[in-house]
Amino acid sequence: MALSADLIAELNTLLLYNVTNPQEGIKVHKDADVSRIEAARRLHQKGLITHADGGYLTDLGREAAEHLHMAHTILTTG
Repeated sequence: MALSADLIAELNTLLLYNVTNPQEGIKVHKDADVSRIEAARRLHQKGLITHADGGYLTDLGREAAEHLHMAHTILTTG
């Protein structure tokens, strides 16, 4: 099973979040890359972030981002 470009954009957007500080969000500006803007919109529709242009992680989003950060660390270490 391959990862689609849309899913990769969503994963990369989740990796922007600082999972150690729940009060730190992100803002996807209207002049950002279209794939990042659309990824943020999809993450919001899925209930992972609070706003279509970023905002904060929801509880579900935080859990997903924590797992993603852990997988990223495992796969890029060594």
